Amino acid sequence: MVEFFMDIVSKYNYIIYIILMMIGFYTMIRKNNMVKKLIGMNIFQTAIILFYISIGAKRGGAIPVVDPSTAEVVARDIVNPLPHVLMLTAIVVSVSVTGVALATMLKIYKAYGSIDEDQILERMKQHEL
Repeated sequence: MVEFFMDIVSKYNYIIYIILMMIGFYTMIRKNNMVKKLIGMNIFQTAIILFYISIGAKRGGAIPVVDPSTAEVVARDIVNPLPHVLMLTAIVVSVSVTGVALATMLKIYKAYGSIDEDQILERMKQHEL
């Protein structure tokens, strides 16, 4: 039992990521306000980015730059830069998506006078009639 508890405590970062993902997912599903949905999506994206950065980290790992004077490179001693580079791209995409979503919400607000999902759907039905 103690070993199980110690395993969980040693992987606290994964528990935090799961909690963040569930908070973001819950916010996207349950809230009707579009700004709250966007905030939930950003929380979800942040949890995923933190997860990938943490799996790319290595204690005592060397930087992935090969010294020409050394002939031998041991892969297990070098940190893999790919997850970090991909997450930089994910951050740029996240900021871009947030900007486009906010601009779209502004257009929706101007057209329907609300950013609440239920009110927008109701006003869309009224315009159809």
